[in-house]
Amino acid sequence: MFPLLQASAKKPNVLLIAVDDLNDWIGALNGHPDTKTPNIDRLARRGTLFSNAHCQAPICNPSRTSLMFGMRPSTTGFYDNKPNSAQTPRFYNRHVSMPRHFGENGYLTMTTGKLYHASKLPKGDFEVEGPRPGQWIDYDEPVQTDRPDHMHWLWDFGPQSYEEEKFADYTDASWAIDQLEKNYDRPFFLSLGFYRPHVPFFSPERVYNHPDLAGELQLPLVKSDDLDDISEHAKKIIYSPYPASQDWVEQNDNEKWYEAMRAYLACIRWTDEQVGRVLDALDKSPHADNTIIVFYADHGFHLGEKRHWAKWTLWERSTRVPYIISLPGGEKGQVVDQPVELLSIYPTLIDLCGLEENSELEGNSVAPLLEDSESEWPHAAITTLFQNNHSVRTKDWRYISYADGSEELYDHRVDSNEWTNLAGDPEKKAKIEELRKLLPQKNVEQYTRPKNGDW
Repeated sequence: MFPLLQASAKKPNVLLIAVDDLNDWIGALNGHPDTKTPNIDRLARRGTLFSNAHCQAPICNPSRTSLMFGMRPSTTGFYDNKPNSAQTPRFYNRHVSMPRHFGENGYLTMTTGKLYHASKLPKGDFEVEGPRPGQWIDYDEPVQTDRPDHMHWLWDFGPQSYEEEKFADYTDASWAIDQLEKNYDRPFFLSLGFYRPHVPFFSPERVYNHPDLAGELQLPLVKSDDLDDISEHAKKIIYSPYPASQDWVEQNDNEKWYEAMRAYLACIRWTDEQVGRVLDALDKSPHADNTIIVFYADHGFHLGEKRHWAKWTLWERSTRVPYIISLPGGEKGQVVDQPVELLSIYPTLIDLCGLEENSELEGNSVAPLLEDSESEWPHAAITTLFQNNHSVRTKDWRYISYADGSEELYDHRVDSNEWTNLAGDPEKKAKIEELRKLLPQKNVEQYTRPKNGDW
């Protein structure tokens, strides 16, 4: 068990909080001037904030599969949203997920909301399952009725007028609160997955109409020729016809862009309120002094940056995520700037809770950084978008290698927007060679249904 927690006779509980499509627009990361996240920020103040944290895939299913099973997409072959890893017994029966590992080590495992893609669960992952509503529930009504034909029906945004208690994330938070109020005869692993700010960007009218969001919001900076220095292959793999397009949101003096921004920011505020309700309940519960809290988002989200909407890219906006760990009696208000991965959550919790090792795990435990934010950290953060396309993020650099051999290189010391691709600069050849050595050596084929039909 982690040295800091050994003083307790009991193993610590774990509260795992996941948020869908939340980029770095939280106050603690100074991600956007118009965002307000007082509850997520107070969680950062009571623990360690990883300011340079990155997902392993900028798509829901592979990101969550990687995190929950502790393996890279390039190792498992889960690169896309199909097949859903939670519905592939051939995979999940051969590998031990994080909640199953906790269950095998004597923990009571509970879940509500979205942990895996589409809220599906591998059989046997949890003993107790709460509500797991989808992105669009029966009470939701369309708002953007004039959107283009190419936009998927989920791509909607604006306020909803039904009772706040009926919103999916409120329901999930309430169920989690009910579990926190109970006493247990063994430690628990409780996961809570919030949907918002995933599309549709629906929040209660009260939140959407907050005066802070009524004025002119700051739009993301967009460079008109931003994609001129990247390959056609790069442009092809990030393209999706389903989201909003930059041309559409820019019509009528950016009218739809402001609406979408407002709706996204409102969803963040709404989710932050639910996080606050859960934190308050934990603080009042019998488990307040013996619960590890892990907070993260599954990947980032573009709202016009690089003329792109949604995720599905290997750039900073898609890969960078909020990531916070709070330990009972641990360091408070600590910020770690080293590059870390969501892949670290599984091995870190094994260290913190003193569980048996899982030899399959590919991530690196961040336990040393929780003790000392200046600890030596020789690792980079790797993100994968389909087979053989990878991003390597270090403290100062982002290097991208595509399957067709094309490359990108950005110096974050002077180019946080990743506007200038330095891959063609002869003076950067040595840096590229250095970063190229960090790419995954295993790049398996896409996970597909075998001929016998057994997933």
